[in-house]
Amino acid sequence: MPKHHRDPVLDVVVPVFNEARVLEPSVRRLHAHLHQTFPYPFRITIADNASTDSTPQIAARLAAELPEAQWLRLDDKGRGRALRAAWSHSPAPVLAYMDVDLSTELAALLPLVAPLISGHSDLAIGTRLAPGSTVVRGPQREITSRCYNALLRSILAVGFSDAQCGFKAVRRDVAERLLPLVQDSEWFFDTELLLIAERCGLRIHEVPVDWVDDADSRVDILATALGDLRGIARIGGALARGALPLATLVRAGAETPGGLVTRLGRFAAVGTVSTLGHLVLYAALRPAAEAQGANALALLVCAVLNTAANRRLAFGLRGREGAVRHQGRGLVVFLIGLALSGASLAVLHHAAPSPAHRTELLVLLVADLAVTLLRFLLLRAWVFRA
Repeated sequence: MPKHHRDPVLDVVVPVFNEARVLEPSVRRLHAHLHQTFPYPFRITIADNASTDSTPQIAARLAAELPEAQWLRLDDKGRGRALRAAWSHSPAPVLAYMDVDLSTELAALLPLVAPLISGHSDLAIGTRLAPGSTVVRGPQREITSRCYNALLRSILAVGFSDAQCGFKAVRRDVAERLLPLVQDSEWFFDTELLLIAERCGLRIHEVPVDWVDDADSRVDILATALGDLRGIARIGGALARGALPLATLVRAGAETPGGLVTRLGRFAAVGTVSTLGHLVLYAALRPAAEAQGANALALLVCAVLNTAANRRLAFGLRGREGAVRHQGRGLVVFLIGLALSGASLAVLHHAAPSPAHRTELLVLLVADLAVTLLRFLLLRAWVFRA
């Protein structure tokens, strides 16, 4: 069955504005590359945002000639606006975009989208600032790019390396959750999308790329830089005020493929530390208190810390929204755990009225394992549920 008769797995959006000179050769080159190397059905969407030259006519002709190509016309300018429109109406499970000049070597396209198709990542970006990248561009753009990304790392503590590379991809289900929060419709759109995604605990995959800058680029560097600075200030202020509903976004999202495994791994790590902390505190308190009192106090301290750690690390919830409610529900889970571990100690003392402390610790360890499993189920189904 021809590829264009099936629903696309990948939709590559090419946003354009007055790109009549390079549009046709670039789209035909991209189309040929995908036909030769991409193993799934694909689509190329030309997102024309208010071009005033012959770009619309060329785009319409390409859409008519190439079965996997389509043309989207917008009346207003803005790369972010074009991407939002194209991604919002695409049926493909993986959405990507690249600049029309194809500055990025196309061989990086499959490594970019493969982790999204398999479900191992939520977003993917090309990076020109990582080992393995080869970049050919002028000193002005090189310095501007490095300063911009350094600014993001210093002010907003981002973990991704290159916010501006015009070579990115996102899973559609993730885009549906993120796009309503992205306000920018111009060049800051990429950065804002990545900032929100990272703060939500989503997985961002980075691919080193070979990049050759377009010498004929007409991007206004000064205007773009000023817009980016305004965007950074706006996002920084929103994060400081807690104005972005990041916790709600994470809770509202469906469990991502591989997300449950990752969550279990983080929960297990937190649980291991909590269990060791419980046993150490119990051993420290036991000489000065009877068994049930030492166990209750040690378990209470660890339960509060456990809830806070799981809230952030295992369930990706940040900020103060819902924190009090989560700790309240966590204390209910603590009481359930206290009842189980207390009952275990009571059974031990009934069977052996004066057991060794080492025996008490062994019984508590077994009880903690059972409580840990129950805790994960309750945290996932109730404590951190919206």
